[in-house]
Parts: sequence; C-alpha cells; structure tokens
Amino acid sequence: MTAQHPTPDTPDASSQDGSGVSHCAPAALPTSPPLVAALSAALRRALPALPTRPVRIAVALSGGADSAMLAVHAAAVARELGVELSLLHVHHGLQDAADEWERQVHALGALLTLPVRQARVQVEHATGKGIEAAARDARYAALARLAQDDGASLVLLAHHRDDQAETVLLRLLRGAGVLGMAAMSEVAQRDGITYLRPWLGQDRATILAAADAVRQASGWQAVQDPTNADPRYTRAAVRELLAPVLDGRWPGWRAIVARHAAHMAEAVQILDEVAREDFARLEPSADGVSFSLKAWRELSPARQAQVLRFWLHLNGARMPTDARLRDLLRQLRELHSLGHDRQLRVVQAGHVVRCHRGRVWVEPQG
Repeated sequence: MTAQHPTPDTPDASSQDGSGVSHCAPAALPTSPPLVAALSAALRRALPALPTRPVRIAVALSGGADSAMLAVHAAAVARELGVELSLLHVHHGLQDAADEWERQVHALGALLTLPVRQARVQVEHATGKGIEAAARDARYAALARLAQDDGASLVLLAHHRDDQAETVLLRLLRGAGVLGMAAMSEVAQRDGITYLRPWLGQDRATILAAADAVRQASGWQAVQDPTNADPRYTRAAVRELLAPVLDGRWPGWRAIVARHAAHMAEAVQILDEVAREDFARLEPSADGVSFSLKAWRELSPARQAQVLRFWLHLNGARMPTDARLRDLLRQLRELHSLGHDRQLRVVQAGHVVRCHRGRVWVEPQG
C-alpha cells in the first residue's frame, strides 16, 4: 500500500474522466463552492449526533459524483465545526481508467485544499466471494489503514437512499433475515474505524444536481465507473434491469423500501435487546464463551435460535446459513434429551461449537 498527499498540480487540459469524455483543467473553486442545503443539513445533523465528537475525520473518495459531493459538502461543514478533514482514495486497478480517476481525486483535493491519502490494493479473484465482495473487502481494509495512519477515527461514506433501496432488494432476493433486511446502518464499526453514512435519506438526483453545479463553477467533473451500468454485475443488474420496471409502476419505491430498512433496523435493535437479556439468564461464563444447555432448553424455539446467533456474534464467529443453524439447533435439542453431551462437535467457519457436562462452548478452530 502506498500513501501520498496531493501536489498543487491539476490534470492538464487534455485529461479525461472515467467515461472517456475530455474536459478542461479545473479552475479554483470559489471561496464558497455551490452547496445543496439538504445535503449540508444532513451532515450537520449526523456529525454532532455522534456519541463522541471526532477531532479529525475523512471522506472515502472514489472520484464518482456521490463521494465527490460528500467531500465538497463535508469540507464546508468540517470548517464550520472546527474539525480537520482529509480524503482517502483506494486504487483497485480493476479498471483501465483507474489512473485517471486517481488524478481526478487529487485534482478535487487541490481544489478543496484538502490532503489526499491513497492506497493501491490487489483484489483477490480466487477467494470464492465474487469480484464485487472481494473488492469491497479490499477497499474497507485499505480505508482502515489509511484512516489510522491519518489519525482519523471516523470515515464518511457517500451511500444514499437509492443505494439503500438497491441493497434491500438484493438482500431480499438472497433470502436475508431481519438483520440483512435492515441493510446499511447510518453508523457502523469495522476494523477499529467508525463509518458514518449521513446521506442515507438523500436521493441521488439531488447529489447529481450538486455535482453539475460544481462542474459549472470549477470545470471539475466526476468520473463514471462503467461497471455501475454493466448488468453482468449483480448490483448493476438491479439498477439497470429491475429499477426501471419499478420506476414505471411505483415511482416512489426507493423511499418506501428505504423506510422498510429503517423499520427492520428498529426490529433488529429490539431482537438484540431480547437476546442479550435471554443470554444473561443462561448462566454464561464470565468471558461469554459458554452457557448452560439446560437453561437454553427452557427458551422458546425462536428465542433459542436468536440467542444462539447473539452468542456466536459475541464470540466473533461468522453467522451460519439457515440450514446450518437449523442443524445446530436440532443437535443441541437432541443432545440434551439423549444425554450424550460429548458427541457434539460442530465446525462453523473457523470456530468449533461443542458441549461438555451440560454446557455449550464455542472456541476458535485449532
């Protein structure tokens, strides 16, 4: 991984954006770049609402319209709040135009007089996750390293209401449960970094209008990733093939689906509170790695499953598929009735679940 700060130079007049469209070198932005009130207001609400006010924050900047406008608006709001801001860019090398996107990112950093820290990553194609998931994991790992090196504890992400609606549809089609249907949360923790999505309630049309205003004011133009419109990619297929049909029949579907995600997030919080209370009644060990099988058996079947998920998550184990969870539940129920507590040993994605002397344990696989 390499990290660097921008030079004062901007791309020359013959440079192109990610769509191959030529444009002139950007001019300096005015002292107060064109801002959209709704986008700025969403940032002003989200940042002060955090439990701890950060001293330094960063924006994950790809060079596309969404993240670029987040950078533009965050620059103004950060100045108002007295918070330091930097821009983080991850170069995946997956597109021929990636080097040009990098230059556009540095050009925007120069226009906003903000430092840019950059990482180049290799996306593993043979992980079995699929290229989209592998690229996402590589991007988050790089963002975490960049943020830590920069001293930023908070990274802003530019996901908006349209992204949220697409995520809900994708998870519905994949058979996700309540947690999955909650889709993206406004605040999330990953690799020691807090991620904030302040624009989940904003539609993309508003963001694109802001990008056009900045282009007219400065000449800087957002890049376009061709994979965003390539139906060979799952999310792009939803956007290009399914969304137009929904737009024609239910024009307001994105807001409705995003509201559904918010309701699911509330349900997840309630379920988590119930599971936490149930787990406390299972005579858990001090470190939370084991609990009483007898006490667990006294719960209803639905709460048995929910507290098991809670316990696995508590111990850093990956969530099992529905089929594997049902099998684990069956074995635990039969185990107790038969009394053969030493025969259970279930491997679950790097962890082992076992039972001994009436207690259920989970531990990393040796």
